[in-house]
Amino acid sequence: MKLHPLTVVYRVGRRAVSLGWGVVVGFAGASSIPFVDRRLVVAALALAVLALVGYEVARYQRFTYALAGTTLELRSGVLSRREREIPIERVQNVDVSRTVGQRVIGLATVRVETAGGGNTEAVLECVSAAAADDLQTELRRLKRAAADAGDIESGDDVRAGGKASATTDATGETSEVVFGLGRRRLLLASALSFDVRLLSVVFVAQPVVQPLLAPLVGDLAGVTTVVALLVAVLTAVGLWLASAARTFARYYGFRLVRAGDDLRYERGLGRRYTGTIPLEKLQTLAVEETALERAFGYASLSVVTAGSVGSDTTGGSAAAVPLATRADVLALARDLEPFADATMERPPTRARTRYAIRYALGVAVLLALTMAVDALLTPVPYAWAPAVLLVLAPIAAHLQWRNVGVALTNDYAVVRRGFWTRRTRVLPHDRVQTTAVSATFFQRRRGLASVAIDTAGGDAVAPDYDAARAREIRDRVVERACAAVGARRGADDSH
Repeated sequence: MKLHPLTVVYRVGRRAVSLGWGVVVGFAGASSIPFVDRRLVVAALALAVLALVGYEVARYQRFTYALAGTTLELRSGVLSRREREIPIERVQNVDVSRTVGQRVIGLATVRVETAGGGNTEAVLECVSAAAADDLQTELRRLKRAAADAGDIESGDDVRAGGKASATTDATGETSEVVFGLGRRRLLLASALSFDVRLLSVVFVAQPVVQPLLAPLVGDLAGVTTVVALLVAVLTAVGLWLASAARTFARYYGFRLVRAGDDLRYERGLGRRYTGTIPLEKLQTLAVEETALERAFGYASLSVVTAGSVGSDTTGGSAAAVPLATRADVLALARDLEPFADATMERPPTRARTRYAIRYALGVAVLLALTMAVDALLTPVPYAWAPAVLLVLAPIAAHLQWRNVGVALTNDYAVVRRGFWTRRTRVLPHDRVQTTAVSATFFQRRRGLASVAIDTAGGDAVAPDYDAARAREIRDRVVERACAAVGARRGADDSH
């Protein structure tokens, strides 16, 4: 099978847009040189366009793909030929995305990720939207058939269908919608997605911006201050709207479906994504709550897997629930990993003192910069104003301290940290690969250390515990991880 013929038009057009401004600048610069004939420049550009078109045509002619039994075969390459065979059983995710341009001409991009790798193994750009859906469905069906055959050969029970409300898709799997983001919830998620820390940047910059506005509005200090404050407010509102628009476009039409051992999602307004979160590769769960979301009782849930889980994800993390009540988020998280409630152990109070000193030093640096601008460059009204933030340093330190915690159960380690965005990570003991205790120079002065618990999906760090207690936490995690892995291997051997 070949890519869609319009892939040539799409790729040439995309390259022309990305290189267009550079061509314009180069043409203008070359035209300004007296001994350079404009006709030669135009001829060179025409040859470059013809070469680009020729290359894309050759690329289209030389790229083929096919499903052959238990493998996905790809042949590509213009100057050097490359042939690949991807075993179906190693396919971890088949991600389909469609940009606005692709949706206009009926195309889609298919990315195939394999188990054990963080990079995309194969990219089919571009195929027709129907062919992309068919390929995604067929790969899922073949992967499911291979998994079922392995279960039967090993004596494992094959998972039966889902709940009574489940439906059967084209692959023969039962599926059910576990979460959908309606318009009202989407608007709320967009409004709460703003990082309120950006407001501090706006208002801290105001004393520097105000003198720059003085020549434009006159010498009246009151007028200058009002204009500066108005600019700050409008900037903050603009940042908020931009953040909301980005979140709205990102999660528009979000739907999460559970099919067999996979979670499948679809989302996006401009660029539409569909993909799979393979639960067999699940490493950790991450419950995230921004300061605004906590104030209204909401949270989000991300599933962190080994390797990549789609072209739109980072570090193997994909959003399973963009926004829901905290109770609903925890209910879905416990459906995926049945972890129990546990009391979070906070660091000792001397860690809070360390945070306060660190924030105070940050304020001191900001104050020094403001005073330097006032003394060396231009007068800054209220150059001493950042000193007021020193009052907030102990409050910020307390908030950071109270949002740090670690808890250990028989099957899971739970690590929490962060105030502006509080992240609670649930790590199954049988997925833990390494644990480590580390201490910076400043931590050692206060007898503190941090514990890092690493899985194939990344690590979670519990900072600033008593050094002896940090080693105890590490040893307990190692002990329980070894026990969990041993129990899992014993269960596998018994089948």
